[in-house]
Amino acid sequence: MGQKVIRFSDLTGKHVEDEAELVRIVVREHPDLEDGPVEIEALAEELTGVEELALDLVTFELHHPDADGPETVVMEVSAFNRLASAAAMAEVLRGAQRVTGGTPGPARAAGAKERINYASPEHAGKPHKGRITEAEKQLVQEQLEEVNRRLSDQGIRTVDLANPDHVARYGLDALAQELGVVR
Repeated sequence: MGQKVIRFSDLTGKHVEDEAELVRIVVREHPDLEDGPVEIEALAEELTGVEELALDLVTFELHHPDADGPETVVMEVSAFNRLASAAAMAEVLRGAQRVTGGTPGPARAAGAKERINYASPEHAGKPHKGRITEAEKQLVQEQLEEVNRRLSDQGIRTVDLANPDHVARYGLDALAQELGVVR
């Protein structure tokens, strides 16, 4: 006697005919999660366009002098950026003191890779699969020479104003036109 396993999408309950169409989803943070991350599965077609729906978020801690510990806040980058009125938030962050050995972040699984912040001066402009955030675009636009010098020094391809993909990806149309770069 044989057994047949029938799989369904955790999101829609749709029957999964081809297991190659299943996408594993690890939910790390959600208001309804009580005991840490969970794993669910869904059909790839159910997740079409989910990357475009992703929000640009910033996570920061408030360390009040009279509090027992820090309070973690997550908010949209655009709202956070509006908090800075003396200078652009990117400038404030570039001039800020680095945190060393501060409050530990969430525990990582053994062997888990540290997530790279491509909107930081040391990583902006590096090739990556994810979408380009407004913060990374702004950094590349404002500091293209420095970004390209760093990339070149690291042996990584530079951001090329003659490359239509680079121009579109980093919003460099105006700069390319200003410099007369023909595409």
